[in-house]
Amino acid sequence: MNVRFYIDPETRMPHIYRHGVDEDEVEDVLRKPTDGLPAAPEKEVMKKQSAFPPGWDEDRVRRVLAHYEEQTEEEAVAEDEAAVEDKTQTLMRVPAELVPAVRELIAKRKR
Repeated sequence: MNVRFYIDPETRMPHIYRHGVDEDEVEDVLRKPTDGLPAAPEKEVMKKQSAFPPGWDEDRVRRVLAHYEEQTEEEAVAEDEAAVEDKTQTLMRVPAELVPAVRELIAKRKR
């Protein structure tokens, strides 16, 4: 998955921080965008739903979703461009069938 973040010119940090969200949270939600989220009616299903990813809750998911729902197209483009320019990370294409193995390796590295 190729996730890029808009760098806020004021803080020189990812804009998502203003929403109380970090990069890992965004990537977690985007990997499994329907995990723990209701179809509808929202409040009724949300009360019944408890299958959030480990470490996640309804508030955290809502913050990540709010970020992307409120993001302007210009902010999204700027976020993409900033990610490409980030020299601390590498973007690469990985065949879809290898993604689970790559994620597993990254998870082991983070531990």
